[in-house]
This record gives sequence, C-alpha cells and structure tokens, in this order.
Amino acid sequence: MAIMTEVKLRNRVLVITNDSTVFTNKTGVASAFDMFAGRATEVKNLVARLDTMVDDKGRKVCDVSYGVISTFYGFVPGNYTVMAYDRVMSTPEEYEYVDSKRGFVEQTSFLCKAFDIVIFCIPKAMFGMFLDRGDIDDGKVIAVTSPDFKDRCTEREWIFLERTGPRVGASNADEIERLVREVCSTEE
Repeated sequence: MAIMTEVKLRNRVLVITNDSTVFTNKTGVASAFDMFAGRATEVKNLVARLDTMVDDKGRKVCDVSYGVISTFYGFVPGNYTVMAYDRVMSTPEEYEYVDSKRGFVEQTSFLCKAFDIVIFCIPKAMFGMFLDRGDIDDGKVIAVTSPDFKDRCTEREWIFLERTGPRVGASNADEIERLVREVCSTEE
C-alpha cells in the first residue's frame, strides 16, 4: 500500500535581474547564477538572504528562485548553464531588439504564474516592457524601479520600491525581506 502525501507548492519567490557586463568566467561555462558579477552581485546577495530566512520555529520561510534576462539566451533560470558572450544589451532599443529575437518578456511573464511573489530588479526601460505587456497578475510583484512607474505599479497593486543601489539598495533589501516574511507568514 502506497502512502500518498500532499505536496503544497506555496511561498515561492522569483527574483529577476538582467545580465551584467562583468562575467566571472569569460572562456568557459557556469550557471547563470554564478556567471554574472558586478551589479548582479547585489541581487544574488538578496536571493541568498531570502533563501536562508527562517521563521521563529526555524522553518524555511520561502523557496527562492533566481532568473536572469540575458542578451544571448533570453530568460534563463539561475541554475541553467550558460557561456559568456561578447555584447550585453544596455539601451531601450537593444532591449526591444533582443525581446523580438528571444521573447524574454513573454517567457518571463509566463513563468511568473508559478510564483507567489516576483521581485524585479531590472533597468527602467526593461521594466516598462513588462508593464506595457500586462501579463503578470496584479498584486504579485515587488518592483525595484524608477519613480516614473510608481503610479502604474500602484494601479496593478504591485509594491513599488525606488531603485537606490546598483540594482536593489540596502534599505530596499531590508524592506523586501520584511514584505516577503509578511506575505509568506500569512499563507496557510
């Protein structure tokens, strides 16, 4: 007789950033998490911080996933193996071009459906592409972005945090931890 147990998928957090011009391995391969340094390091530190959070009983608060919107691959989960490449997109025109070839806005928006909280730590123009597409559920996003998007985030019931650091900022990291704890502790 087999014993079946119910698997509850909840308290899933996805942290998304974009690639960096600083590659840790310029000639070989590495996971997307390990490949990018520079500004991406601040986001990786946030991922580690959230992934190691425990409640007052020592239980893990949430399961954290990390994804990179990359110039060469489109959206890449943090555990996928990637190779370094020559050019990293950095302008609104390049974001639009890469999206037309790789479909990262559609890809990422679809993947967001499986998560309870999605944290965006991406450039202003790239974030605007996600807002314009409108495929991510209301009330699901914590957006570390430009004040230009504050009202649009509020309309979507997304939490807006003004970008203060290279990608996150220390005070935003503290606030994100507080918000994730709050949301995840109210889940049953």
